[in-house]
Amino acid sequence: MELMECGVRPSSMMSPRHVRGPVLAVLLCSALAGCASATSSAGGTAASSAAATSSAAASSAAAAVGCASVDQATSVTVHRTMHLVEPTRMGALTMTQHNAALVRALFGQFCSAVNHAATATGTVHCPADFGISYTGTFYDGSRALAKFVYGASGCQTVSITADGKTQSTMVLGPASAAAPKLRADMAAVLGVPMSMLAPPQSQVNPGGPNKPLR
Repeated sequence: MELMECGVRPSSMMSPRHVRGPVLAVLLCSALAGCASATSSAGGTAASSAAATSSAAASSAAAAVGCASVDQATSVTVHRTMHLVEPTRMGALTMTQHNAALVRALFGQFCSAVNHAATATGTVHCPADFGISYTGTFYDGSRALAKFVYGASGCQTVSITADGKTQSTMVLGPASAAAPKLRADMAAVLGVPMSMLAPPQSQVNPGGPNKPLR
């Protein structure tokens, strides 16, 4: 019997040098992928934070009412009421003004007056009060911002009510100085001359009966 020589196929083996290259490449790729992921995550977090801050600011502005929302007002409804018809012969009136510039000007004058409320000292002489008053509501779209009452005859008065709180004042002294265009802006909103807001004899005379009306 002839013996066959058993051959052994040599198995190929990679040297440490050959192994090191691919391993380092894999580790480098993994590290770069991790950095990219971390950068992306950080960027996403910053963007989300900025968006949240912007949204919060917008919500805060949208939630403002009263004098903090003057620049948001877009319309105002006005109702004129009369307690005494004679001798003024002025009828009731209801109207809505949508000119935002006129609306905000009047709103701002009301707020300036109540934020500088007059403190009565001594005797205040008021002419006859014919009971002419204007009431209404300032709106931002359909959202009510504040209600007001403006007493246009006798000693003029202003009150602003928002969020369950009311601020009011007589339009004298510091209140009158802080809101010098109140009557003009009220007339502009109504689209009438200032003389039509109330009869001339119903304007306040802070100097007493012996001094002329202003």
